[in-house]
This record gives sequence, structure tokens and C-alpha cells, in this order.
Amino acid sequence: MKHPIWEGVMFDTMNKDRFDVAVIGGGMIGPAVSIGLLQRGLDVCILDEGDDVLRVARGNFGLVWFQGKGFGMPDYVRWTRRSAGLYGDFASELKDATGVDVAHANPGGLELCLGDEEMAHRQHFLGQIYQQGGGEPYEIEYLDRKQVEDMLPGVQLGDEVVGASYSPLDGHVNPLFLLRAMHTRFQQLGGTYKPGHRVTSVSDDADGYVVHAEAGDIRAAKIVIAAGHGLKDLGPPLGLDIPIRPQRGHILVTERTQPLLPMPMSAFRQTHEGSIMLGVSAEEAGYDDMVDTKSINDIAARAARTIPALRGLNIVRSWAALRVLTPDKCPVYQESATHPGIYGIASHSGVTLAAVNARVVSGWIAGDPPPEEFRSFGVERFNAENAA
Repeated sequence: MKHPIWEGVMFDTMNKDRFDVAVIGGGMIGPAVSIGLLQRGLDVCILDEGDDVLRVARGNFGLVWFQGKGFGMPDYVRWTRRSAGLYGDFASELKDATGVDVAHANPGGLELCLGDEEMAHRQHFLGQIYQQGGGEPYEIEYLDRKQVEDMLPGVQLGDEVVGASYSPLDGHVNPLFLLRAMHTRFQQLGGTYKPGHRVTSVSDDADGYVVHAEAGDIRAAKIVIAAGHGLKDLGPPLGLDIPIRPQRGHILVTERTQPLLPMPMSAFRQTHEGSIMLGVSAEEAGYDDMVDTKSINDIAARAARTIPALRGLNIVRSWAALRVLTPDKCPVYQESATHPGIYGIASHSGVTLAAVNARVVSGWIAGDPPPEEFRSFGVERFNAENAA
């Protein structure tokens, strides 16, 4: 049975095997980039695996998040800000074209701190990001408990909450609706979706490259590898040795309740359907995506300490998923030096960066000059760190 998220999504029945661009990966990054490529007049296919793979997109918390991104890399701060600024128009386009409301909202966001030590650590961490930017504006405010209470009318805070950091650039979406809307828009624009096409290798062709998949070969002038954890195997033979690792995170979802949270927080957000999502853990568990009871208990306990009203809500489901992390937790956008026209993209912020991936990254792949921020996003930064 087809999952409801794929209602209205058409699957390839034409057996076409030649395209301008083949995009490997049907999660958050691949469809976003593909939409922009199609809007630039290119013929694009997405090669996707089955739903039994480690698909990060189905485990996403749904934040469009600015604060805290880009430690050690000011260009990532700028890149995140750029995507946040593009998000409203991108979400509106998806809704107008597909009828799928991705529930994008941009009311700002909070990181609540329990105790003075947490608050001091938060201020120090964000202060370092600001200093690394050389005095550029950094849209962050520090709030005391009273200011947080004023921002969350009707919400009783736990006794340990002393304050929060706040950014007006933060927001959230429904990640599954975003995924569905992007796939639908991709096919409206004439893209070809090929599920069940696990890619095994890529080889040279007279007109570009041949992508070898279990369900058949595909030929394309350019290739974008946005395959999440699959990049670890596919990239190195193509000159894209991008260091990535998994990091497990857990999410809990409550029953639906009356409106309680007027804005998202880094660990809590209320969906437009009324349920509240709680998260998120960060565990070094390799490629194990099984739910860990201690982790979900810790998440629930912190939620109850932070907003006591959450204690009265039933948890209706929980899951774990594996982030795709680079050593510095910042994204990689890289064209292969040995195989021109093959691009690798790795990021754990597929939701936050969806708008800039569709609007800007697609132009780079189509032939535009690389965005200024890309001076920091190449793999050479890791080689430099290893040499040092």
C-alpha cells in the first residue's frame, strides 16, 4: 500500500533513460534542488531507493532554524539567514501550485534554559558565533524569565527556567507535507521520479555519465549526489570523499491538544494539527536507528521540567532517525575535481535549507557562478584540518 504522503505523486512509467541532470536521493535536498533545475529548463530525474533505507527526511523535527547555526563558519550563518528569508515565497509557491500547505510559520523561536549555568553557556556559545562574524548583525536576543513569560502568554514555565535565547528568524514547517509538496511540484514541472533505483556506481559516458542502478541504467550530463548516508559509498570513487557520520536523534509526539505554544522552541513545537513534538537527542550510536528508552525518558523528563503542562499529555508515538553530520556540522557543496559535472551535497539541515537549495543551489548546478558562501563549503577544509 502506498503511504498517504505519496498521494498524487506519479511514478515513472515511460522508462526514459537520458536526462540533463540525474539527482540521486529523494529526501529533502534532492527534490528541492531538482525543482530549481526544472525551472531553469533542464530535464531532471530523481533516483530514489525504497522506504527501507535510512531516510533522514521522515525523521525530521521540522524546524526552520537560524540561531546556533554556523559555529566556526560565518558563511553558514549567512547561508541560513538567506534560506530563512526565501522560505515564505518558497512555501507559498508550493501551496499555490500543489495545494499542499507545508504549514510554514515564522513567529520566531526560543531556546529555553534551565538554570543559570545553561543560560551562561548559551550566551557564551552564541556570543562566539557573533564574534566570529566580525561584527556583522546577528539576530539574537537574550530574554530573562519575565520576558519569556510575556512572549508565551498562558504558558506556565517550570521553576528552573531562567531565560532563553530568541531569534525572529526562526520558524517551522510540517516536514512530511514539505516532502510531499516538493515531490508533487517536481513532477508538475515535468520531472521524472524513479523509486526503487538504488544506485550502485557511476561511470563515464561519451555525453556525460552513466548511473548504474539496480532497476536499470540512467544517462545524464550532470549528476547530483544528495543521497544522505549513501554519499559515503558513492562519493569517493567520483572524487567526492566527503566525511560524514550518523548521529541518532529521538522525537516524541503527544496527543492533540488546544493551542499551547505560540512559537517553536529548539526542543518543543506544536504542529498545526495540535500535537506537540518533543526532542531532540544527540547520540553516537553508529547506524543503529532503534528507539532507546532512556533517551525518550530523558526527553520527556526535561519537557516536564520546562513546561509542566506537558506532563498531562499522552505520548502517542516516538521514533529515532540518523542525522547526516560532517565533522564541523556545517554543510558541504562540492563539485568533483576529477569528474566535472558531478556534485555532492551533505547537510543535516535539509528542511532549513530547502528554500536556498531550490532557489540558489540549483543555479550553481545549472552553470551560475558559485554563491559567495561556497568559499567555505568545500571538502578542502577537512583536508586542511587533517594537515594541521
